[in-house]
Amino acid sequence: MNRINSKLFITDNFLLNSREAEVLYHEYATAMPIIDYHNHLSPKQIAADLPIENITDVWLNGDHYKWRAMRANGIDEKYITGAGSKEEKFNNWAETVPHTLRNPLFHWTQLELKRYFNIDTILQPNSAATIYKQANATLASKKPSQLLEQMQVEVICTTDDPADHLEYHKTIAEKNIYTKVLPTFRPDAILSIEREGFLNYLRKLETSVAGSIENLDDLFKALEQRIEYFNQHGCRLSDYGMAQIFACNFTEKEADDILKKRLSGQDVSVDEANLYASCVLYKLCKMYHAKGWVQQFHLGALRNNNSRLLRQIGADSGCDSIGDYSQAESMSKLFNRLDAENSLSKTITYNVNPSHNEVFATMMGNYSQEGIPGKMQYGSGWWFLDQKDGMEKQLNTLSNMGLLSRFVGMLTDSRSLLSFPRHEYFRRILCNLIAEDINKGLLPNDMDFLGSMIQNICYNNAVEYFNFEK
Repeated sequence: MNRINSKLFITDNFLLNSREAEVLYHEYATAMPIIDYHNHLSPKQIAADLPIENITDVWLNGDHYKWRAMRANGIDEKYITGAGSKEEKFNNWAETVPHTLRNPLFHWTQLELKRYFNIDTILQPNSAATIYKQANATLASKKPSQLLEQMQVEVICTTDDPADHLEYHKTIAEKNIYTKVLPTFRPDAILSIEREGFLNYLRKLETSVAGSIENLDDLFKALEQRIEYFNQHGCRLSDYGMAQIFACNFTEKEADDILKKRLSGQDVSVDEANLYASCVLYKLCKMYHAKGWVQQFHLGALRNNNSRLLRQIGADSGCDSIGDYSQAESMSKLFNRLDAENSLSKTITYNVNPSHNEVFATMMGNYSQEGIPGKMQYGSGWWFLDQKDGMEKQLNTLSNMGLLSRFVGMLTDSRSLLSFPRHEYFRRILCNLIAEDINKGLLPNDMDFLGSMIQNICYNNAVEYFNFEK
């Protein structure tokens, strides 16, 4: 491929296609701080707060978006997740970037180079050496806490196992840095009774509560202890990543028998696993409501499709895709039961299959509550949908089926400290979308009113919704 002309690409008005869009973004959106309420950042890295030695460490390691693109470009796995040097991996990413045109990775790459390193040059093979050197020189004097403060990130919520002792979150809190780093309770492993490592996981959970788990009652007591522990350390959210919500009929006696069967070393059937998971999920939701937490459901991904790479690299290796699971019935069953029992927490659902956008948006409109605006949230474009087209479709669907003005906004869902320009990307797309409606005569040309709504979506709604402690 011929080299790309590197004249200025990320301009002040990138993605803003009218004067109205420019006003909404520059005068209302851009100054708002960031609340990133779901990501996969490492609290250990933030707690250590040491300068980052190499851009490959913070930009390519763990980033399965980039891994997928590099594989699609025919790059040897050695230079993606293998034994290649850091510079070789960076150079192979630079080789791939020109081929990502019209993929969000092209925009994200240039935004991140611009915002963190003041680099306007487009990354490609002929610019790789210079950019690699300049980025590393900048990172040598930048700590994670400084990178977060640079982007005005007020709060991040990491994704944490219930057995985690949260020692890194404690360390961060003691440092009193600009960004508040809070845990999120992610109990996926507890629900997966059929998996090979389930029994070992229960033993791990036992060590965190100093008690044995011999039956369902023991498990619930252990989970209550861990939820209380997380709550004491600032946790205000739970999360799940699952194909579908578990919502089959159950009794606790049936679930207890299934757990005991598994504890005895026996395998369980698919139906037994679903019954057990339905029971435990329901009980967890009740516990969250008692604490006033927000619960999140990331639904619909078909994971680990490539068994060869799963064996070679492990999970989260960039071999997941959009699934075509049915979603409405199970969501309705769980949410309706909890609502009828006055135990339905604030809830955010994230959809990864665009054909289900309206399903999710309309489902969340069924369980509103007096005095809690926007209680049930149809969440931001997630994973394969957190790109321009996916974000616009999510925003349009929410506008058509619900209240866009009550939306709690964007998140990164990222493992990289350099991912926060994704909030800027979202904000520019949002402002341009609203401006297009102004220019079509679909919205009044009232910049103060619409600008206030933009600020609420970018920041204020999240402040009110999550109610993090000051």
